[in-house]
Amino acid sequence: MDNNENDVLIEAQQIVLLDGSSWRKDELLEKMKDDSFYYGYLGSASLSSSSVKILNQSPKAYHRYLRFGSNSDSPALTNGKLFHTMVLEPQELENRFVVVDVASKSTKAFKDAKVASEGKSVITRDEYDDCKSLCDTMFRCRAISDIIQGSVYEKPGIGYVNGYPFRAKADMIHSDGSIYDIKTTSDIASFEQSARRYGYAAQVYIYSKIFSVHFLNFHFIVIDKSTGDLGMFSVSREFYELGERLVRNATITYRDFFIEGRDLDNHIITNIL
Repeated sequence: MDNNENDVLIEAQQIVLLDGSSWRKDELLEKMKDDSFYYGYLGSASLSSSSVKILNQSPKAYHRYLRFGSNSDSPALTNGKLFHTMVLEPQELENRFVVVDVASKSTKAFKDAKVASEGKSVITRDEYDDCKSLCDTMFRCRAISDIIQGSVYEKPGIGYVNGYPFRAKADMIHSDGSIYDIKTTSDIASFEQSARRYGYAAQVYIYSKIFSVHFLNFHFIVIDKSTGDLGMFSVSREFYELGERLVRNATITYRDFFIEGRDLDNHIITNIL
């Protein structure tokens, strides 16, 4: 191997983050197993499907996210995190959650538990039991249970998409190479519309690039929180191309406002009603 070939190999093994720091890719992947690093430092030092959603909302929304972070303590996010942990990493439940036997979150016992939680998410017994029921429903479905048991969970990935460092964490990568992402919904009949509204197409595009998986091998496993109905949603080329557009628009916004320094105060959203 000559020097030029060696330089190419070294470059391929390095990731330059948004803050200009250079990391070995294998070192980053190891540190990304720690949620505090993944969602903390990398939350601002790399882009993700979540940041694409915020950037497409507006550059001011992303600027606010960089300053104050996201509302990771919202009930919807907490319950989603609980369900994912229960399905994929049940051994981590006690490390991430505190369960309080109260009828209401307004009780003193619940508030005291939040103060003493030491960074853990605090949930009620009813929330835990409801989530456990959904988890049991999912595992009783043989087709889905087989997918879960044949997969690697919470697989971190990082790489360049449109020239920018993006991070990702795949819920499940099956032994056949397919990616499966778990979603909960309150109306599975409307999941197609929800997937577009919440920017899931960008996730498909980013994960397909980072994990080198064809979009036809990306699937959403969906459970309806109201009925327990289960769904398996594949991805069309049109949905994948929608994700490509969302990511392209987001990276252009990032470039304009956070690299080239376009004035946020003079940003105006225009449309025709």
